[in-house]
Amino acid sequence: MRSPHSRRYYKSVAAEAMRAAAEAMEGSADDASPRTTTRVQLEMPPVAMERLTRLKEKTEAASYAEVIRNALRVFEALLDEHEKGAEFQLKRASGETVAYKIFV
Repeated sequence: MRSPHSRRYYKSVAAEAMRAAAEAMEGSADDASPRTTTRVQLEMPPVAMERLTRLKEKTEAASYAEVIRNALRVFEALLDEHEKGAEFQLKRASGETVAYKIFV
């Protein structure tokens, strides 16, 4: 058992609390069966972790897992459209429209 005074212990406890909160938010009181999940552990370089943290703050997500789930939904939707032949464009605040190459 980890010492309750170690950083690793607190990170583990915090991660478990965030997971439980995310699962509670996703679950519904009228679900007949419990939700099954698969735990995924990621190692990220500091720059990627900073990006994930910024996205969590900007979106007011409850957890990093929520940010990643939302990102996967958007990525999947864009990929589906790309596979159907769609081209992506951005319309800037100035009104300028530019091609946006997500998938090269």
